[in-house]
Amino acid sequence: MNTLSIEQKAAVVRGLVEGASIRAIARMTGRDKETVMKVLCDVWEFASIYQHNMLRALPCKRVEIDEIWSFVGGKQRRAKLAGQGDLWTYTAICADSKLAITWLVGPRSYESTNQFVGDLSTRLAQRVQLTTDGLSWYPVAIENAFGWARCDYAQLVKKYAAAETGRYSPPVCVGAEKVPVMGNPDPSKISTSYVERQNLNMRMQMRRFTRLTNGFSRKAENHAHAVSLHFMAYNYCRPHGTLTKTFKGRKVTPAMACELADHVWTIEEVLELMNPQRLLH
Repeated sequence: MNTLSIEQKAAVVRGLVEGASIRAIARMTGRDKETVMKVLCDVWEFASIYQHNMLRALPCKRVEIDEIWSFVGGKQRRAKLAGQGDLWTYTAICADSKLAITWLVGPRSYESTNQFVGDLSTRLAQRVQLTTDGLSWYPVAIENAFGWARCDYAQLVKKYAAAETGRYSPPVCVGAEKVPVMGNPDPSKISTSYVERQNLNMRMQMRRFTRLTNGFSRKAENHAHAVSLHFMAYNYCRPHGTLTKTFKGRKVTPAMACELADHVWTIEEVLELMNPQRLLH
């Protein structure tokens, strides 16, 4: 494969973070599919490793947690091969800075919940208020990871009515109950609105999450890495509208709000970080 310039690689990465499919990116950039995959695999892995190491000692005070469904190869009831079926992405968002703190791609299970919450607890610098949905595994996992001394925790339990129309009509939320679980959570701050909005971003900006299409992932590993690249662009490269208003028109990313960066990064800057020689300086 001919070596691509930083600008050429950036065009490939931009296509993916804007929701294009692998084949669409190949057509738009004039590269073959294998070249596009090679570039993306390198960037995916870097995005995972970089954020795993850098998102530490975060000054967050309010954290919202939720899960979003997707699948690999086929939906659970139609899965025929090992590794196919439903796949969930756990996400934790800082309600103040909007930073995506951590995420985990895997089955929706007690083991995944415990692993995800345990990782979250290692990334926070101070006592926080946590809000989750009503998933029954969260209270035990949060108590195990944080203990009573490190968080105030509540669940937002939503009530749904059955859909009245067709097969793809989602249930309708008819109410929500705020349930304090641990510590002394502030009732006015018990919310999952920001993390649910991030779930919508994922549906809109990652082809692999789009419903009722054939754009789903074929490999769980690629799916997980694509999530990491999405959050790399979200945390470091995309100014957040609410933060920009808070900072009186200055374009601010979640990483800047948490003092992890001092400016809005470009995709080219992310790619330059992958240069081993730069990391030595």
